[in-house]
Amino acid sequence: MRAEVIQLALIAGAFTWAFRYLPLRMDLSDLKPDSPMARFLAATGPAAIGTLFMAEAVPYLAQPLAPPMAGVAAVVAVFVWTRSTVAATLAGSLAFGLITAVT
Repeated sequence: MRAEVIQLALIAGAFTWAFRYLPLRMDLSDLKPDSPMARFLAATGPAAIGTLFMAEAVPYLAQPLAPPMAGVAAVVAVFVWTRSTVAATLAGSLAFGLITAVT
């Protein structure tokens, strides 16, 4: 393996670790709700979810769209109905698997 690839993987891994670990170790008791740091920390969750969604969705653009669309639709529908991320995730996985098995 090339040294550049290993170096890039180590750098990305270090930043990923720091991005997940350091906010847990920070003292946020004096943080004002409208401060730039509070807005940054509030935006990290949705940004991470969007990034993971796109990283998983892009490879499916060259394949039939029915399984991922069924999975996303099931996640949204079950979450709106139950407000449970666990139930929504399981429903999305089940819908994706069923549509994949049928097609």
